[in-house]
Amino acid sequence: MLSLRFVPLKKGMDIIMKILLVEDDMTLAMGIEYSLKNEGFEVVHSPSIITAKKDFQNSKIDMILLDVTLPDGSGYDLCREIREEYNTPIIFLTACDEEVNIVLGLDMGADDYLTKPVRVRELIARINAVARRRAISSDNNDRIVYKDLLICPLKYEVYKNNEKVFLTSAEYKLLLLLIKNKGNVLTRKQLLEKLWDVEGDFVEEKTLTVYIKRLREKLLEDKNNPYIETCRGIGYKWIGEE
Repeated sequence: MLSLRFVPLKKGMDIIMKILLVEDDMTLAMGIEYSLKNEGFEVVHSPSIITAKKDFQNSKIDMILLDVTLPDGSGYDLCREIREEYNTPIIFLTACDEEVNIVLGLDMGADDYLTKPVRVRELIARINAVARRRAISSDNNDRIVYKDLLICPLKYEVYKNNEKVFLTSAEYKLLLLLIKNKGNVLTRKQLLEKLWDVEGDFVEEKTLTVYIKRLREKLLEDKNNPYIETCRGIGYKWIGEE
């Protein structure tokens, strides 16, 4: 079984965090969305509860920024409904700054509560703090099992059929980036930027090809049942099926 319901960190884990912004104030929503995208987050905006439910089900959402007062209901109700099945982090964004409202939101399972007007730097800090807390709290369960592979992200260990696979730091980083974006195509440019640009190193595209090849070899990939799919002219993706 492959479970990807852990919280990905935007930095450190080096993957793209997808945030569902549920906010009916279009001006505010545009400002928040613009700021978050500039910080490297992916944002899905929903102006109502009904659209938020659809977006949540149709997208792989990593975190929710949720307004309390929405045109078709209360954010509290949406939070309660999501908590019945999912553990996705939720941060309330609301003008209600009374203690009773904050306590109510947290009691329903929200991870944090931020009052309007929202200060962008504080919001980003809260998002990263919630992601870190969730990652720490799930340490004991933070394992990825895929076909005959076992990946332990916190220990930097990979096993194939119970045999340890020895990867370099770059190979391991590439593996995590692919598997944590399972089913999605990552362009060569995205992979190069995520893997090396943050470290200030210039890397030619052919170097990525070499790393992909070495990773496949070390994982003893079966060409008839591969882990990684090459999307010619675009990039690579970790195969979605288990």
